[in-house]
Amino acid sequence: MIEEEVIHWWKDDKGESHRNALRLETENASEVNGFPRDGTIVLRILNSVSQQSIRLSPDEALRISTQLLSISKELIGQKRQLWHSHED
Repeated sequence: MIEEEVIHWWKDDKGESHRNALRLETENASEVNGFPRDGTIVLRILNSVSQQSIRLSPDEALRISTQLLSISKELIGQKRQLWHSHED
């Protein structure tokens, strides 16, 4: 199931438009041969020509999401500091 998709449009040197997308997909947990199996999170990168994907376990996805959250907060804080110094 597609959970989220972030699309970026860009133009090349010739002025032609291209589309890149980052898509988050999930596959539900299931039971295989009587044993529960984790669901997976699929990170899929698509562009005008091809696509690549990687399947992550819930633990791997949590580790990456924690890093993304931490880095994002830091970058937002840096921008906030720049705005404060800009206003002074």
